[in-house]
Amino acid sequence: MVATVVGPRVESLASSGIQSIPKEYIRPQEELTSIGNVFEEEKKEEGPQVPTIDLQGLFSEDEAVRTKCRDELKRAAVDWGVMHLVNHGIDDQLINRVKEVGEAFFNLPVEEKEKYANDQASGKIQGYGSKLANNASGQLEWEDYFFHLVFPEDKRDLSIWPQNPSDYTTVTSEYARQLRGLATKLLTNLSIGLGLEEGRLEKEVGGLEELLLQMKINYYPKCPQPELALGVEAHTDVSALTFILHNMVPGLQLFYEGKWVTAKCVPNSIIMHIGDTIEILSNGKYKSILHRGLVNKEKVRISWAVFCEPPKEKIILKPLPELVTEAEPALFPPRTFQQHIQHKLFRKNQDTIAAAANKK
Repeated sequence: MVATVVGPRVESLASSGIQSIPKEYIRPQEELTSIGNVFEEEKKEEGPQVPTIDLQGLFSEDEAVRTKCRDELKRAAVDWGVMHLVNHGIDDQLINRVKEVGEAFFNLPVEEKEKYANDQASGKIQGYGSKLANNASGQLEWEDYFFHLVFPEDKRDLSIWPQNPSDYTTVTSEYARQLRGLATKLLTNLSIGLGLEEGRLEKEVGGLEELLLQMKINYYPKCPQPELALGVEAHTDVSALTFILHNMVPGLQLFYEGKWVTAKCVPNSIIMHIGDTIEILSNGKYKSILHRGLVNKEKVRISWAVFCEPPKEKIILKPLPELVTEAEPALFPPRTFQQHIQHKLFRKNQDTIAAAANKK
């Protein structure tokens, strides 16, 4: 389980008393102009706000109530591709326990967490880690994380799950099971929103057997120069859907209508992103929005992201034929999920190389 540590953990760096951050964490100049104080950004009332969808309507016996809720869900998926879900049917106590056990793990001494270190060089991506530079500019993000597959249960590797706290496995497993049910509910209603049979999107992303739920607990330590760093750089999720919990410290920003919008902290909500996979299947009708994470000087931020991902090679992702017409031709070429990931990585590297060349 023990692996070679690549560079210092961000947590160790943050607690070492440094006043300025190492240069590899400083973002390129073109990004710095848009990084503000996240607490001030969150207070802004003017301008667009991430929609909040009350899912209670989906559980109603009344068809008209269900239809109204489904229409709101569809509008948010078309316009934003991200939303706060409230009354989602997952018990608040369970969600609080998920946060408690995740936070308890990150409160362990770094040496203890290192027992669970991943080793990306050898392909062991599950476990405790820090972001390696995966682009040509060598930029790093201000975060440590714990990453592991949580559903289906027969595909999990419990040997790398934290043993401390002792109820980590029980609590996280139950959350994953309930979240999988919520994913089905949402995929069903998003299918109907596209005029498809209700089980269509679920089937296209792998169904109960093959859709993988991967949890990434992101730990963003306090940062002495938050105006120069990012917790997570701008990206879209490759997943079908992503569900996010957080510890009520703001940080998530969405790129909407040409501006960065900071998501409010909505109590008892789960944030849901439409990922690239559903954007591709819907032929661009549902959006996978560009987003990033800010850090701050005053508070540690923790988020729990669960990525619902199709199998890497088994399914060809392409716009569904019913959604392709002469007027609306296919916007995406057929690719496996793995090919889509590689394509994004290649494009990112090309963009970085081009940006570096332009500076010379």
